[in-house]
Amino acid sequence: MTMQDWDLTSVGLVLIGSSITVAGTIIGVMLLGVWIALAPFLLLTTAVLIVLSAALIVFSMPRSQPPL
Repeated sequence: MTMQDWDLTSVGLVLIGSSITVAGTIIGVMLLGVWIALAPFLLLTTAVLIVLSAALIVFSMPRSQPPL
């Protein structure tokens, strides 16, 4: 794989990693006592992105052939 080969699995992996990082950052900041007005919306958005990227990874991976 070269630097220019972005398939759906690679995009899904980057998206799920970024979404988990953002959700963890939001939760960490809230635990430190900082009030974020849009936190529920942002966490819901990251949860949807995590689910969509996980589905993208599962359905875009090539299926192996059954043994003969």
